[in-house]
Amino acid sequence: MKNASSRKKLLIHLILIAGIGITVFPFFWMICTSFKTKGESMAIPPTILPQHLVTDAYYSVVTALPFGKIYMNTIFSTAVTVAGQVIICTLAAYSFARIKFPGRDVLFLLVLSILMVPGQIFLVPQYLIIQKMGLLDTLFALFLPNLFSAFGTFMMRQFFLSLPDELEEAAILDGCGRFQILIKIMVPLIKPGIVALVIFTAKFAWNDFMWPMIVNTTTSKMTLAPALSTLQGQYINDYPAQMAGSVLAVIPMIALFFIFQKQFIEGVAHTGVKG
Repeated sequence: MKNASSRKKLLIHLILIAGIGITVFPFFWMICTSFKTKGESMAIPPTILPQHLVTDAYYSVVTALPFGKIYMNTIFSTAVTVAGQVIICTLAAYSFARIKFPGRDVLFLLVLSILMVPGQIFLVPQYLIIQKMGLLDTLFALFLPNLFSAFGTFMMRQFFLSLPDELEEAAILDGCGRFQILIKIMVPLIKPGIVALVIFTAKFAWNDFMWPMIVNTTTSKMTLAPALSTLQGQYINDYPAQMAGSVLAVIPMIALFFIFQKQFIEGVAHTGVKG
């Protein structure tokens, strides 16, 4: 019996190790390629480890693009998007979960229906709105359409529904208003959900490619994802430079996950607690 259990655990661990290897290998390849020369990156058969560590690719990225400006654009756009979604989605989710008003369920179903529609469908109307507002090729165009999220509203609503009604009833008897209940009682209890929303939103905003590419055409007003795509040539690609830029772009997201991984996993685990 013990031997069967040990073999089962060993098999599970081998499968998990294989999964980790498959997941991590592209990142390892990306880092190794960023330290290769152009010729070595296109060698056939390909090599994994660079023969000599060179940092020319990182220098090329920093000099070919206004990298500091682009990095700040991405940080600013991501920070505003995260703040907007946390505030708006939390307020909307609390209303849908804890306040009864006419048409609440119908309105919530309309919000959920957004999740069933491909995001590309909204690109044209969003672009026209930004154009009419005169905000094309500005930093405001990067984050304005992303300040609300149907997914974020749904996720935060699940957390509010998981809280007992007695907490709110006791607060109302003590004379607290809705806003006081939300800020002083509800929000501290759903911190894992807020952290999960922050990470999901930050990852989406940081990696967003299509929308920033459409609304901003000036390189200095782009974010990292579309700006790095400009390194791709018509006839030849500078793979080390592209990989170096990708390494620099992915570092903040990896750091964010490792810092908040406990809250993130807890938040995801509790997302579907109560419907």
